[in-house]
Amino acid sequence: MTAAEYLQTINEVNANGRYKESWQSLAGHKTPDWYRRGKFGIFIHWGVYSVPAFGNEWYPRMMYTPGSRENEHQVSVYGPLNRFGYKDFIPMFRAERFDAGEWISLFKKAGARFVMPVCEHHDGFAMYETRFNRWNARDMGPKRDVAGELKAACEKDGLTFCASTHRAEHYFFMNMGRTFDSDVNDVRYRDFYGPACYCREFAEDLHIATQDTYAVGPSREWLEDWLVRTCELIDRYQPSSLYFDWWIHNQAFKPYLKKLCAYYYNRADEWGKEVTINYKHQAFPPTVATFDVERGALTGISPVPWQTDTAIGRRSWGYVADNEYKSARQLICDLIDIVSKNGMLLLNVGPRPDGTITEEETRILLEIGEWLQKNGEGIYDTTFWQQFGEGEVNAEEGFFKDNDEKQFTARDFRFTYKAGFVYAFQMRPDGQDVKIQTLRKHIPHDFLVDSVTLLETGEKLDFDRTEECLIIHTNGRKSDKPLCFKIEVE
Repeated sequence: MTAAEYLQTINEVNANGRYKESWQSLAGHKTPDWYRRGKFGIFIHWGVYSVPAFGNEWYPRMMYTPGSRENEHQVSVYGPLNRFGYKDFIPMFRAERFDAGEWISLFKKAGARFVMPVCEHHDGFAMYETRFNRWNARDMGPKRDVAGELKAACEKDGLTFCASTHRAEHYFFMNMGRTFDSDVNDVRYRDFYGPACYCREFAEDLHIATQDTYAVGPSREWLEDWLVRTCELIDRYQPSSLYFDWWIHNQAFKPYLKKLCAYYYNRADEWGKEVTINYKHQAFPPTVATFDVERGALTGISPVPWQTDTAIGRRSWGYVADNEYKSARQLICDLIDIVSKNGMLLLNVGPRPDGTITEEETRILLEIGEWLQKNGEGIYDTTFWQQFGEGEVNAEEGFFKDNDEKQFTARDFRFTYKAGFVYAFQMRPDGQDVKIQTLRKHIPHDFLVDSVTLLETGEKLDFDRTEECLIIHTNGRKSDKPLCFKIEVE
């Protein structure tokens, strides 16, 4: 099928489907039950950028930016960029130890319920089989359909397969290579490096393009090509969620987003699947798709489900040799905080170019899984309670705010709810009796507390309830991670 034929198919599907290309038709789309109940998924940033293993996953842009440490590294290690460019890393990306089954087994042990590989990052190299991009992992580098293998492994192990595409930003991503003699200017590789559109908004002042929705947008040719490639990804792999990065909030994308969204939701109707789209900024209205906060969180309960995507690594989403890693405790606390506010957590790993996951990330994932094995009842299939928690410590509003661990104390709690039980998480246990002011006696309107159970052991705990607080006698129970108290209420 040609691109023109695909565009015609998209129009036909939307003409015949119940979802039309308008926010009015798309509004009120149901958040999938599998997603709302699952709460916790794994993001995977793996691609050619893992080969240089320097800086972060934006290496393919920064290596072409004169004066950057990535550019200096590239030239000193690999030589001039008109002789060795980003394309030349592809044969070095062999994935010789990649085993999709091992990955999915690890993610399942970590307690994840869904998996989201980045099927194409800003660099333009597709990690899936496609007829519209010859620069793909099936035909080059690993010569394997990475997305297809992960989907099959997910289905075998009962995890939900999702997909992410960051293709939109490739329009300008390599553009600094236009400013000097580099292989970006070689017409033989234009289909890899993309238009590499160079203008003020997409060069030194890139932040203008990211913040101003009316900044210069891509061409119609690019937008139609983006639409076709994304719809092919949808049809070929039928992901249960589709994640986009930031640039799609640009106004030029709006009609194409409506068309894409209608097509995806209409196809999902045909498949009998519940799906959603993850978006940032103001790309979609809130009841059309699921809002995502990158490396951050909300400060209160959202009336509609939302998501945080963040990484175990502090410095990079993809593999770099000198990455630093968050602790399992920090990530567990973030998960609890997010779930208490009606959110889901998508946690990223960055595998090495040979296809192995680092020892640090493996250890942290297993540690999270061990905690969820004991306390997951208070996370999975829960909803928010009447308030998300109590205490003085909270998230800071906005993106890129979660690298530092929050300094929770024994007085900080988060709450979830399910079927007659409030789950109260003490974020930093100290071995003393637990005092929860939110669960004190309320007169004249009140609920009864029938029992309190320490979730990780199943032990029934004694408690007292006064007009000041609920006092739970923990018998000196200490932990370096949050404790969850299952509180039966009537």
